[in-house]
Amino acid sequence: QVQLVESGGGLVQNGGSLRLSCVASGRTFSINTMGWFRQAPGKERESVASENQNGDTYYADSVKGRFTISRDNVKNTVYLQMGSLKPEDTAVYYCAASHATNTRPIFDYWGLGTQVTVSS
Repeated sequence: QVQLVESGGGLVQNGGSLRLSCVASGRTFSINTMGWFRQAPGKERESVASENQNGDTYYADSVKGRFTISRDNVKNTVYLQMGSLKPEDTAVYYCAASHATNTRPIFDYWGLGTQVTVSS
């Protein structure tokens, strides 16, 4: 099993920045791809960004050029640097991990989420 714990969410003004972190523990050697999802009130959960062990990345069109995903495999941590935040980025952000190697796999493990609120 793998456990994921997110941190770094909060309230930020329109145009501001935040960095989310997600620390993995447990059988971390089995993880290949890690990613970030978000779910806004009344909306479906959507993929935001993901990265596999080779460094290949995926970004949703809505965050390209504003968000950057990165990993520290020594610390078993994945980050999401978010810039130029907009009110529509307001959501609960979830970290996810997968045994698969492609950038958009079925994710096997999920964190509990961290709230990001962007004020207008």
